[in-house]
Amino acid sequence: MKTSIRFYKDREVRAIWDDERAKWWFSVLDVVGAINEQDDYAKNRNYWKYLKNKLKQENNQLVSVTTQLKLMAPDGKMRLSDVLDFDGITALAKTIKNDKSVGFLDWFTYSDNTIDGKSKKKAYEFMEGNLVDDGDVGTTKGLQQIHAYLFGGLYDFAGKIRTKTISKGGFTFCVAQYLEQALQTIDRMPENTFDEIVDKYVEMNVAHPFMEGNGRSTRIWLDLILKKRLKRCVDWSRINKNDYLSAMERSSADSSAIRGLLANALTDRIDDREIFMKGIDYSYYYEEN
Repeated sequence: MKTSIRFYKDREVRAIWDDERAKWWFSVLDVVGAINEQDDYAKNRNYWKYLKNKLKQENNQLVSVTTQLKLMAPDGKMRLSDVLDFDGITALAKTIKNDKSVGFLDWFTYSDNTIDGKSKKKAYEFMEGNLVDDGDVGTTKGLQQIHAYLFGGLYDFAGKIRTKTISKGGFTFCVAQYLEQALQTIDRMPENTFDEIVDKYVEMNVAHPFMEGNGRSTRIWLDLILKKRLKRCVDWSRINKNDYLSAMERSSADSSAIRGLLANALTDRIDDREIFMKGIDYSYYYEEN
């Protein structure tokens, strides 16, 4: 069965796709742990047992709509676990009486009003709409279109090439006065093979053409190039956050680590909605502190 993993404050919230009913079922224990910020499986299970009994006594219909599907337990075995659909999880979160449930609901229902929350919703729309013209894929113009769509109305510089020099973690990205020339060079780089595409991706990361939002925009840009040229995309859920960040930090001097991570995560499921939804979730998760 198709499984999707989203992250709420570094905690997994797993979902299983139900083809027959055409909807996602979410792990109740994952949601309980995410809301209560609890990583102990036994404590989450006990909390859900207590809450379920309480809801039964109150004749709450939530318990009756809970079903069971197999998810991996801490012992590594696939075991039946309680799951709820989108409406059920929304109702469940409202029964957990603490101030953390509000933040979870904002995240879960995509009503998060932060810049990242609003931008992520736009990213879903962008990928579903396939909004970059084929001729602009792999170009600075195409990347500007992506950035403008993701951050339009959120940053006044959305889609605009920066005019200031920026740095991060002691590394200075392309100096502003040379940025235009660097982007022209990147536009001319070939992108016919996997290695050429990764080289182009690494150089665009070094260029870092925007004041903010470079990583999120450029990962989508990379996937569009891979899709166009190789009929592949990256299953970002297969790349560990810390491994990715470490590899990207080293990529300007040695791109072998990021090349290996990307190669091992390639998939031909380029039209699979689950893949790009997970990809966006992971892409934004990489940027969380």
